[in-house]
Amino acid sequence: MTVKRKGPKYEKIIDAAVTVIAKHGYHQSQISKIAREAGVADGTIYLYFKNKEDLLISLFREKMGRFIDTTIDEIEQQHSVEDKLLTLIEMHFKQLSVDHELAIVTQLELRQTNRELRAKIGEVLKRYLELVDSLIYEGIDEKVFHPDLDIRIVRQMIFGTIDETTTSWVMNDHRFDLTALAKPVHDLLINGFRYRSS
Repeated sequence: MTVKRKGPKYEKIIDAAVTVIAKHGYHQSQISKIAREAGVADGTIYLYFKNKEDLLISLFREKMGRFIDTTIDEIEQQHSVEDKLLTLIEMHFKQLSVDHELAIVTQLELRQTNRELRAKIGEVLKRYLELVDSLIYEGIDEKVFHPDLDIRIVRQMIFGTIDETTTSWVMNDHRFDLTALAKPVHDLLINGFRYRSS
């Protein structure tokens, strides 16, 4: 059976899954709970998703896709690579700080899945990491970043710092202002990559 990938019920189920998984954890989030939250019959879920794993991947693909699109739109309005990197960090923190449930799902619950699921999540994340790479290459080309930077390590530093800061915020029950950390994180990173001519 071919599953549907659009429509109001599809969106409603995705949003319900975020709410239920954030509240109960992925492993305790039965399809019946998600269906109840979405206001649909259990069987309706299977018109749109093959199983709970498919729902989780679809959730991440949909939410991350919009997350990246919104970030790119904001980055394209900036001119310098420094401002583009700051915008990347700001948008990451801003979009998750206004959606605590999604933050819990992306920062905690997605990490507890099996290897096969994590591989699929990695495929979705690839587009975001390519965006990070493009900023690194731009910084090197414009002689803002040091020419000898290892792209892979720098990517890990940028994404890892942003990701770990967000995870710490989630683990601390959102008790501090995540968006206020965008500038300090940016300054830390940009000063580490900056090209200084001798």
